[in-house]
Amino acid sequence: MSGPNMRLAALRRFAVTITVLNLLGRTVLGFENSWAQMVVALVMAYITETILEMVDAAATKKPPRFAGGITNFIDFLLPAHIAGMAVSMLLYCGGRLLPFAFASVVAIASKALFTAKVNNAARHFLNPSNSGIVATVLLFPSLAPIMPWQFTENLTTHWSTAFALIVVTFGTYLNWYYARRIPLVIGWMLAFGVQGVIRCLINGLPLFVGLVPMTGVSFLLFTFYMITDPGATPSDRREQVIFGASTAFVYSFLVLTHVGFAFFFALFIVSFCRGLLLHLKEARLGTNTSQETS
Repeated sequence: MSGPNMRLAALRRFAVTITVLNLLGRTVLGFENSWAQMVVALVMAYITETILEMVDAAATKKPPRFAGGITNFIDFLLPAHIAGMAVSMLLYCGGRLLPFAFASVVAIASKALFTAKVNNAARHFLNPSNSGIVATVLLFPSLAPIMPWQFTENLTTHWSTAFALIVVTFGTYLNWYYARRIPLVIGWMLAFGVQGVIRCLINGLPLFVGLVPMTGVSFLLFTFYMITDPGATPSDRREQVIFGASTAFVYSFLVLTHVGFAFFFALFIVSFCRGLLLHLKEARLGTNTSQETS
């Protein structure tokens, strides 16, 4: 399967997975967000993605990417669908709707605003849904990402274990065969375990305390479905390991400095720093090229 086809196949499967998770979450698992919040997040993500594409098409005088029939239009909206579903699942705002709209708009807009050249093509370097959640939590301190217990709140111990195994199995398959991000997963998990042990040694706690978070469904979902976003992470295996490990150690620093919701902030910081490095690399290459031609 070629690169573009592989990306489309991955997007379709991620979209189906996160949709099923949201539907199960609101009927079986115990999600505390409303159906209305999910719809608002999705609609705003669709609208923002479509408007930005129309503006870009007009500026470049090219047909919009959603032209060409209903199938092409649905495929075009897959990234927005994934981002909207993630926002609706991971942000808690009580009964309010506007924060979900705001988070979705920021999530999609971040793809257009924060780009860098990767293999001679402009690509976004921030995880969209993560950026929307971080911006919303920072600007509205009364809001927060969801609490981990909602993923298995209504399940018995045996069903919670089964659900976690399904998340790991399917997530491993998606990231191995489609997204090709298993090195990132390994780098993130190994470094997370190391930093957990180090923090326990620093604070004089039993070592298992630093490893317990790795058994939670929220950690597993972050590991297999958030940090591994193919559009906002490196393709090179070595760089993937560095990216995952860096996120784990930034997370550790944030926890030691008593910053809440460290998963999301750590991923945003590492992604932003990667974007800066990509721009510096591009500037250096541009300088070298001008010197050679002068």
